[in-house]
Amino acid sequence: MLTSRRFLATLLLSATPLCAAAGHAEDVTGAGSSFAAPIYQAWGTEAKAATGVVLNYQSVGSSAGQNLVTARTVDFGASDAPMDSAKLTASSLYQFPTVIGGVVPVVNIPGIGAGQLRLSGPVLAEIYLGTITRWNDPKIKALNPGLNLPETDIAPVHRADGSGTTFVFTSYLAKVSPAWKENVGAATSVQWPGGPGARGNEGVGASVHATEGGIGYVEYAYARHNGIPTALLQDHDGDFVSPGLDSFSAGASAADWDHAQNFAVDLLDGKGRNVWPIVSATFVLVPTNPQSQARAAAVRDFFSHAFKNGDETARKLDYVPLPASVKQKIEAGYPSAK
Repeated sequence: MLTSRRFLATLLLSATPLCAAAGHAEDVTGAGSSFAAPIYQAWGTEAKAATGVVLNYQSVGSSAGQNLVTARTVDFGASDAPMDSAKLTASSLYQFPTVIGGVVPVVNIPGIGAGQLRLSGPVLAEIYLGTITRWNDPKIKALNPGLNLPETDIAPVHRADGSGTTFVFTSYLAKVSPAWKENVGAATSVQWPGGPGARGNEGVGASVHATEGGIGYVEYAYARHNGIPTALLQDHDGDFVSPGLDSFSAGASAADWDHAQNFAVDLLDGKGRNVWPIVSATFVLVPTNPQSQARAAAVRDFFSHAFKNGDETARKLDYVPLPASVKQKIEAGYPSAK
């Protein structure tokens, strides 16, 4: 899906801006994360009336986003899976986060409404491992006393494309389930034990919606805006938590940004009260040796504008804005600021 947006190239991030204002409009391209697509589209819409620059953003998945920016096919890549230091150096890329959000399990269970089903990380892992196959399995019933669970087959759906959402989801499962870590692991694309694959949040959501007994994982804003029932998840301390801005913010508040190399902070299964356990930052990758300095400046100014003006929009879309201190670190390290 290709989306065009105009965005502002003259506003500054702070008193010490990333760059001076651009002298003329530039068309720029970005591609990657479907998790982040709603916020990039919204930020572009906000700036559209005040600029002549067009942003073409393609929601093609994190793996494709990394590959496309490495090949310099796009001006920036977007990925929920952070790239490791060696690859960043080899590809001459600068990585920074933009917002924080949550990945949620979505379900289609006869007689079970949104927010009624309780799941734990280990049970979720067993569902995707194929060792729990019916919704009235004793392990699920033990988490849901009083809930009338049907004897319906569980139909797990996963992402078929290389996906940062998959990286976040499988990283969480690997953290809470030794069996998942040993047999499947965590990556943007894994060897799934079973079940059909679908492309993007849209494909997973549509497949779950169309399949009785279905379960999948998508970014929260997509689930909420499309009315797909979500489950509660057991947090690190054993409480059952609802997904939403408050529980995502609680998960983000404990982030150790000071010791996160290339901003790749671990937010999964965090400790604390009302902490959603599958929380992650989403990242942008920009070349340190861009093919076009003008387009690179336009990309930089787009995110400058978004960081200064886009926090409320991020919250409305159920993302957590970055702390001001993290934005300042991004600014200080941005290659075009040097």
